[in-house]
Amino acid sequence: MRYLFIVKSALVAAVAALAPGQGASAASEDFYKGKTITVICGLAVGGNYDMAARLVGKYLVKQLPGSPSLVVQNMPAAGGIAAMNHMYNGAPKDGTTIAVMQRAMPQQAYLEESGIRFDPNKFAFLGTMSSYAGDAFPIFIMADRPVTSWQDIQAGSDKKIVLGAVGAGSTNLTFPLIAKHALKLNIDVIRGYAGAPAIYLAMQRGEVDGQSAGLASIKAAQRAAWEAKQFRVLIQFGRTTRLPELADVPTGQELAADPDARALIAFAEAPFFMAMPFIAPPDVPKDRVEALRAAFDRTMVDPGFRDEAVKFDLDISPLNGEAVAKLVRDMATTPKAVIEQFKTIAHAR
Repeated sequence: MRYLFIVKSALVAAVAALAPGQGASAASEDFYKGKTITVICGLAVGGNYDMAARLVGKYLVKQLPGSPSLVVQNMPAAGGIAAMNHMYNGAPKDGTTIAVMQRAMPQQAYLEESGIRFDPNKFAFLGTMSSYAGDAFPIFIMADRPVTSWQDIQAGSDKKIVLGAVGAGSTNLTFPLIAKHALKLNIDVIRGYAGAPAIYLAMQRGEVDGQSAGLASIKAAQRAAWEAKQFRVLIQFGRTTRLPELADVPTGQELAADPDARALIAFAEAPFFMAMPFIAPPDVPKDRVEALRAAFDRTMVDPGFRDEAVKFDLDISPLNGEAVAKLVRDMATTPKAVIEQFKTIAHAR
């Protein structure tokens, strides 16, 4: 499975010269004049997705032809599924309603999770704010442990590591279990911790050796320990290539020994690459989808938008709408047996 990354400089070059509304049809401009754009968020007010919905909406309406007004609507029910069901089945299909989608929603749809009544391939993807381009999701341990690299815990070795995790469905459990079962590494997992802070304490006390978490989160939560080199990274997930900062650490894809293992890891990692996607409902007229996509692309390079995103600590490493749609299509090609294996791992208790 290949992932299309849009280099920031290329995106800037492609859209920076466009004035708001340029390239949009006259029909789109006439349509949006005097209209209100509704941006739906499936989570409560105050979180990252809500902040992204409000910030993108604020700048996107300035970039649309006809300068429509803005309303943000929160629909925090069923963990965001209700909002996506509404976008698919009930939202106006005229280009006046868009939504920020939680990154794992397409994956959940392919897992046939309860309550989902949408086909992710039929949404019109406008783009994603974040593609995890500058981050990784490593498995890391305390540097004073006797394991010095992933080779030390290969199958057949008498060494192993014990990782802490939250519980079923948590990313910090899913990837250690993938490393254990798909990469055949000697890993045990202790579940039931309240979150990453509790696991850090358990690492310091010697209850566990490490955990799996986003690199940016590690640095934010444990900056002093990271800078003092108290952690040792063994594997990095969420990457198709090695993060330059972790150039000596292999990716999960590199260590996968067979196509099914690589497909499993690719399916698990896909949500990282579309970390903050925006969508329109199915069947929106093509010219309005094009207008929304162009407005989204211009928003991503708007200096005011980027300055505000930094203040909110939101990652800006965008992909355009077609690149996100390709990610979702690629997920759909995952063999059914691999999806069932992922479901077993993700629901493990």
